[in-house]
Amino acid sequence: MSKLEQILILEPPVDLKFKGPFTDVVTTNLKLKNPSDRKVCFKVKTTAPRRYCVRPNSGMIEPGSFIIVSVMLQPFDYDPNEKSKHKFMVQTIFASPHVTDMEAVWKDAKPDDLMDSKLRCIFELPSENDKVNDIESSKATPVLNASKQDGSSLPKPTSMSLDDTEMRKLMEECKRLQSDVMKLSDENRQLKDDGLRMRKVPRSDNMPTNTGGLMGRDNSSSSLPSLLVVLAAIFIGFFLGKFIL
Repeated sequence: MSKLEQILILEPPVDLKFKGPFTDVVTTNLKLKNPSDRKVCFKVKTTAPRRYCVRPNSGMIEPGSFIIVSVMLQPFDYDPNEKSKHKFMVQTIFASPHVTDMEAVWKDAKPDDLMDSKLRCIFELPSENDKVNDIESSKATPVLNASKQDGSSLPKPTSMSLDDTEMRKLMEECKRLQSDVMKLSDENRQLKDDGLRMRKVPRSDNMPTNTGGLMGRDNSSSSLPSLLVVLAAIFIGFFLGKFIL
């Protein structure tokens, strides 16, 4: 009986390429897609298990689904004259619809039920153009991040804009405050005039205390509206500067 053809679609199908430098972990991805209407169990094996870390190295793929396997090459001293002899094999088998124990599936599997695909490993060093592009991209990244941060700090016209109803309410409130300020100014002016008239009235020897008390009340009364005018002006300036400007 001939061996079953691999049911999974592998991307990449033949070569696993690892791009240096190899002074740090280099990762490449392997996509396993199940185009069938049955569950498929898989295992990923390698001829150099100490040199690679595979996640996940086994599992089950649902019908019409796929999984991404990360193959991580550990750091090593790369010799361009040495050809890589490392290989990977993806071994698969169909699983019953209600299977729960994958170990039992592999244990009970017959050789004729197994399917496999082999991939070879290729090590590549970055070219001079790639190095230049990496340097330029690393220089451009901080500038791009800075522009994003500056853009995020700027106010957004759409979110900060006021609709017509709020604008009308704001204008009405400003007009009301301006009217209150004008009224307070008129009252302040009237109180000042009354104080001047009181100073011009001849003092009576019999009422020194009452006149002094009256003048004290006039001075305190005149200072109170002035304070209110200042507070109202500050409030209007803050209100207009925050919402309109």
